Amino acid sequence: MPRPPFAFCQLLELGVALAGIKVGSIIMAVSQTTLTIRTRGKGLHEITESVARELARSGLKRGTVTIFCQHTSCSLVIMENADPTARTDLEAWLERLVPENDPHFEHTLEGPDDMPSHIKMALTRTSETVPFTDGQMLLGTWQGLFLWEHRRHSHTRTLIVTAVGE
Repeated sequence: MPRPPFAFCQLLELGVALAGIKVGSIIMAVSQTTLTIRTRGKGLHEITESVARELARSGLKRGTVTIFCQHTSCSLVIMENADPTARTDLEAWLERLVPENDPHFEHTLEGPDDMPSHIKMALTRTSETVPFTDGQMLLGTWQGLFLWEHRRHSHTRTLIVTAVGE
């Protein structure tokens, strides 16, 4: 069976890397950029608008956007963004599940919140993927994207935002 024709192109537009692959008459483009988020310590930090801005900059209209966190002591989650008590309840529940100062932890060099933060990250997610149409993420009415900082102190976190579509 013959392979479909394809072409590869790469552009730099508004500081966003954009590449595309043509298969038949359909061009699937890939846009990738980096977000730097400064957290304020433990808690859920909404990143929905930041991701939406990067998606808009990509110029893509339909596809999926994936957000990947390059750290082992924070995570990503899609969570209710209307009532903050839903987020505080989730945070409190995870704190009870994985408390600090557990005498069984050996990995404590960076403090009592270090090993619990790694476990919390492993129990949650380091990436989220959201479909989009007309350049808009198709999140539900009450859904938002959040970076979940598991460490007590503020940190600078790097997220890779990759949009694939047309």
